[in-house]
Amino acid sequence: MNSESPPQFLVIGGGPAGSAAATTAASQGRAVTVVEKDIVGGGAHLWDCIPSKTMSASAIRMDSIRHASRLGLKTEPSAVDMTGLSTRMAAITADINQGLVDLLDSQNVDLLSGTARLTGPHSALVKLKDGGETQLRFDHCLLSTGSAPRVPEWASVDGERILTTRHAYDLPEVPDHMVVIGSGVTGVEFVHIFAALGSEVTLVVSRQQVLPYRDPEVAATLEEDFIERGIQMVIGARASSVERENGGVVVRCDDGRVVEGSHALLAIGSVPLTADLGLDDAGVTHEDGFITVDEYQRTSVPHIYAAGDCTGQMPLSSVAAMQGRKIGRHISGMTVTPLDYSKVSQAVFTQPEIASVGLEEVDAAAHGRKVRTTKVPFAANARSVLQGSTRGFVKVISDPATGVVLGGTIVGHRASELIGIVALAVSANVNIRQLVETLMVHPSAAEAITEAAE
Repeated sequence: MNSESPPQFLVIGGGPAGSAAATTAASQGRAVTVVEKDIVGGGAHLWDCIPSKTMSASAIRMDSIRHASRLGLKTEPSAVDMTGLSTRMAAITADINQGLVDLLDSQNVDLLSGTARLTGPHSALVKLKDGGETQLRFDHCLLSTGSAPRVPEWASVDGERILTTRHAYDLPEVPDHMVVIGSGVTGVEFVHIFAALGSEVTLVVSRQQVLPYRDPEVAATLEEDFIERGIQMVIGARASSVERENGGVVVRCDDGRVVEGSHALLAIGSVPLTADLGLDDAGVTHEDGFITVDEYQRTSVPHIYAAGDCTGQMPLSSVAAMQGRKIGRHISGMTVTPLDYSKVSQAVFTQPEIASVGLEEVDAAAHGRKVRTTKVPFAANARSVLQGSTRGFVKVISDPATGVVLGGTIVGHRASELIGIVALAVSANVNIRQLVETLMVHPSAAEAITEAAE
C-alpha cells in the first residue's frame, strides 16, 4: 500500500449500511471502494422493504375505495392491475438504486459490480460480473452483505405457488387464497396487503398471538381487525410441510391441522448472507452465520466492521444506515457514540399501522420496573373520527418518579409518522409535562399523544 495515498476503505455490500458508510467516509477524505453484487441500496431494503410498502400503499387505497361509502362517497367497482403494480414497484426500486449510484459517484466512491471474499485481514478478492478478478488491499473494511428470506427444509419454493416474500411482487394476478406462514412483522404485513387486494387469506400462527413478543393489547387490536376482514387464523400451529396439490397448495401443521389455498407465502425470518465472505480466512468471529460485533460495530478483527442484517441486530434499514454513518465517522477518527437500540423507532405497516419506540409496557412488567402508563383511544380523537379511522390507541410510558418519557406505542392510521413525536421525546429525555403542554394542530391525530400524556 502507498502510505501517501488516502487510507483505503473497502465496503462489501452496498445496502443502507454500506452506502451510508461509504458516503460518510468519502466526505472525510477516505478513498472508498464499494463492491455490490446486485443492487445499490441493498436487497433487504429494495427487494423487501420498499416493494412491500409500495404494495401496501396500493392495498390501502383499494381498501379505502371499498369502504368509501362510510364517508358518504359512491365509487365505481374497482379492480387491481397486478402488472401495473409490479411495474410501479420496479420503477421505484430502479429510481432509488440510480439515485444512490449517482450519490456514490458524486463522492468519488469507486463502485465495483461483483462479489468480494476476504483472503486475509487486509485483503479481498473481488470477482467482477464481467468475469474479471481483482485483488484489493484495505486499511478498514465494512461487511454489510445483508440477508435473504429463510426457506426451511420442508418447503420447496417454486416462485409460482409456494413463495418467499421476494416472489410476491411479480404475481400475474391476485391470488384466490393466500396462506401466509409466519405471524411476525413481515407475515402480518402481507396478510393485510393480500386481504386488501381481494384475496382470501389464512394466517398460520405458531404461537398464541400474532406479533409474538409484542404488547398483547397491540396484537389483540390487530387480530380484531383481521377477524373483521374475514381473515382466518390458525392459532398455535407450526407449519411442518407445504406442497402443491390439485392446482393449489396444502399446508400441514404439526398438530394435524391442514390448510388449503391457491398460494402459500413463507414469512418466517431471514438468514445472513455471509457464507462466502471468507470470514475464517480473515479471523472474523461469527455464530450461525451472523457476524459478532461490539458497540462500535467492530468485529473480532478491530479494523474490520460489520453492520446491518448480517450482524443479527435489529433488522431495520434505518438502523443499518445509522450504523453505517457511525462507522464512516469512526474510521475517520471522529468521536462516535454507540447506537442506543433502546430508542429505535419501529413500525408494522398493516392497517391500522403499529409503531413503537423505547420501553414497552410488556417489557417493563417482565423486568418488574415501575412505570406510568396512560392511554387514549383514537375513537376519542376528532381527526380520527372525521376520517373514519378510529381503530387503535396511543399509549405513553413515563417514569413515575421523574416524569421522563420512556416510550410509547401507537396503533392507528399513520402511526409510523406519529411515532416520531414520541421518539423525539424519548431521545431528548423530555418530561411528560412538556409533552402535555405542547400545542398540536386541531383537529389532528397528534393531539392524541398530548392527551395520552395527561
